[in-house]
Amino acid sequence: MPFTGEMEDSLAEDAHSPVPGLVHRYPDRVLMLVTTQCASYCRYCTRSRIVGDPSQTFSSKDFEAQLDYLRRTPQVRDVLLSGGDPLTLAPRVLERLLTALREIPHIEIIRIGSRVPVFMPQRVTDDLCEMLQRFHPLWLNIHVNHPNEITAELAQACDKLTRAGIPLGNQSVLLAGVNDDPHIQRKLVHDLVRIRVRPYYLYQCDLVHGAGHFRTPIGKGIEIIESLRGHTSGFAVPTYVVDAPGGGGKIPLNPNYLISYSDHKVVLRNYEGYITTYEEPLEYQPIDPSLVKPYVDETLEPGQSGVFGLLEGEELAIKPEGFDRLHERGGLAHRLRENAEKWIPRGIGDGKPKDKGG
Repeated sequence: MPFTGEMEDSLAEDAHSPVPGLVHRYPDRVLMLVTTQCASYCRYCTRSRIVGDPSQTFSSKDFEAQLDYLRRTPQVRDVLLSGGDPLTLAPRVLERLLTALREIPHIEIIRIGSRVPVFMPQRVTDDLCEMLQRFHPLWLNIHVNHPNEITAELAQACDKLTRAGIPLGNQSVLLAGVNDDPHIQRKLVHDLVRIRVRPYYLYQCDLVHGAGHFRTPIGKGIEIIESLRGHTSGFAVPTYVVDAPGGGGKIPLNPNYLISYSDHKVVLRNYEGYITTYEEPLEYQPIDPSLVKPYVDETLEPGQSGVFGLLEGEELAIKPEGFDRLHERGGLAHRLRENAEKWIPRGIGDGKPKDKGG
């Protein structure tokens, strides 16, 4: 993949889209795009290639294709509605979508991602909350980046949603010159918890066209998490993640609290720099596999368990595409013939015959 530093689709969502508007990146959950309209538009939006464009809309036909895919894919248990902002949809349209999702037996969880409570809190009405609570379990994540965004109107909207039994989380983006400071982040998470919103993710800014000036070093995010851990309640510390360019999904990043380990002892540090040891058990008997069998998810497709699958003994290794072909001995000889100069080690000549008389 060419790397330019900034990309239109840096998360390769289109490559993981089996039908228009549906992104199936993880084994048991999907992202369902239902609109391209928002209450306000963010310069750093990872979907800036489509949001706000009236020509990029989703029709009833698109919705039906998305729902049909979900009906045929039993491993999906969790659907995240996004866009655009789902709460900008007409309530009857949103209600129809939620009804259709609830009719699919294997869909357990519905989530909504929205900035409407922040930018258009008056849209969070009693009628909307009454409609949403009919589709529990339903979760909602808002998007607040700075404590100055937490207004009385936002607090009132969140109060209505929580009274309707809807758990609230917050996803924020680390932005240079805006919130890239431990004191601002601590104030943000404290104010969120006060209005019953749990900090969920702190995103590293994506490689979005026109947003390069918002990106911080990853070390800044690690510093912020270091400043929060131990200095505030554990549930107020968001998970700092990089959404991997090229479609690798979210990669959580943390300060390193594991200093060293052996087969019998682990050396750890806490947030203050206090270093301690934890003695490993001399005899450890893992759970009997017969007790685990009822809980094994049989709907996962082969190869979807990743590194966990290696630990479980499903595979010996995870190989990049084309790895075996690249390392076949016959293939090596073939490549040497294709471009001999490419394979000449540095420091032993240029591969050209030497003049014996020279």
